[in-house]
Amino acid sequence: MPPRSYLAIIRSIDKFTELTGYLFVLSIIPLICANVVEVFARYVLGDPTIWALDVTTMSYATLFMLGSALALLKGAHIRTDVLWEAFSDRTKGMIDSLAFLLFFLPTMVVLFFLSIDDFLYSLSINERGSSGAWTPVLWPLRGVIPLTAFMLFLQGISELMKSLWAWRTGAFLAKHEKIEV
Repeated sequence: MPPRSYLAIIRSIDKFTELTGYLFVLSIIPLICANVVEVFARYVLGDPTIWALDVTTMSYATLFMLGSALALLKGAHIRTDVLWEAFSDRTKGMIDSLAFLLFFLPTMVVLFFLSIDDFLYSLSINERGSSGAWTPVLWPLRGVIPLTAFMLFLQGISELMKSLWAWRTGAFLAKHEKIEV
C-alpha cells in the first residue's frame, strides 16, 4: 500500500473533482429551459426567440468543458481498447505516466495561461457576442476555459499519481469503470 499522505492527495483531488463535476452538471438546467422555451415560442406562439440559441450553445459548452475533469476521473475519455487491453497493468501505468508528464499536464498549463489572458481581456472590454440582436456577454464563457484547464490539470495530477503507482508496483490503486457510449 502507498503511504497515507499519497492516498490522501489522490482521494482529496478525486473527491473535489467528483463534487464539482456534479455541481457543474447543473448547467444542464439553462440548456433544457432555453430549448423548452424556444420550442414553445416557435411552434405554439409562432414567435421564435433571439436568445435561446446562444443560451443553448453557452450552456452546452460549459457542461461539456467543465464535465471533462469528471470524465477523466471516471475513465470516460477515449482509449484504443484493442491495444490497451493486451498490456499489463505495469505497462499501462508506464504509458499513462509518460503521457500525463509529457503531454497532458504541459498542455493544460499552456491552455490555462493562454486562456486566462483571453478571459481577462474579454472581461476588461465586456466582450459581447455579435451573432444577433441579443449580443450576450461572453466573458463568463471565456472564463470557463481556464477553469476547465485548471480542473483537468488537478485531476491529471491524481491520475499521474495512480499511474506512477501502477508503473512501480504493477497494480492500479483504482480501476476505472468501463464506460461505453
